[in-house]
Amino acid sequence: MKSMGLTDEFDRSPPPSAPGLLSTAHFVDVTEISGDEVSAEQVERMCHRYLWASDYCRNKDVVEAACGAGQGLGHLASISKSVAAGDYAAEILAIAQRHYGDRIAMTTFDAADTPYPDASVDVVILFEALYYLPSADLFVEECLRILRPGGVILTATANKDLFDFNSSPHSYRSIGVRELHDLFSRHGLSVDCFGFMRTDEISLRQKILRPIKKLAVQFDLIPETMQAKKILKRLVFGRLVPMPAEIEEGMIEYAAPSPIPCDRPDTSYKVIYCAAARRD
Repeated sequence: MKSMGLTDEFDRSPPPSAPGLLSTAHFVDVTEISGDEVSAEQVERMCHRYLWASDYCRNKDVVEAACGAGQGLGHLASISKSVAAGDYAAEILAIAQRHYGDRIAMTTFDAADTPYPDASVDVVILFEALYYLPSADLFVEECLRILRPGGVILTATANKDLFDFNSSPHSYRSIGVRELHDLFSRHGLSVDCFGFMRTDEISLRQKILRPIKKLAVQFDLIPETMQAKKILKRLVFGRLVPMPAEIEEGMIEYAAPSPIPCDRPDTSYKVIYCAAARRD
């Protein structure tokens, strides 16, 4: 791995449960796989982040790192000039490869060490995965290597500043608006943040259960695997639905996320989006 001089909370030691680099097996149980039973909210969040990315990706050369099972790749391919993708876990990437066949070029790679030439792409996407990287700074450096002048990095993450936030069991760190701003701005990028899914507009069932979730998080009672979490999802969200293999326009009613201040924690939105653009 490349070395660098910038350090902060993004370069702390990995969690005790995952010393050193995580094996790919760690990600199988925490990745949204096509056909899995998930809440309707999960599908909405999956669709929304790629629809948000559309304006940045239209007629551009796009790379998605940590693409998982690739649910958004078909949409990206339909609007971009070109799209390529990859994931650290070959067994998860294989699901996307089987679905798309020759439609999209995919390969296994680390988000901080991609196979793409210098200054070869316009947009790099990393959705719901920044917290899994041992060094987010190395990822940003790699993006700056492959991005052309004026290129942009798009990220999406669950908001760690909510009182009932529960981090993934394999996370190296938790991320909110201020952490995103600090990470990208110290690399000289221009940062815009947005919020999606207001906490004051959730269902009555979720409002009642959020304090219970907070206690479950506090006492480490949240299950770690997707399978075990299904029971809790049914309690909180009700009926579960299959995760699609490929999102399509029309699956949700899209409304643009709201711009939010980048220099302070946010407690109004469940999901935080960030667009970090090169100034040159």
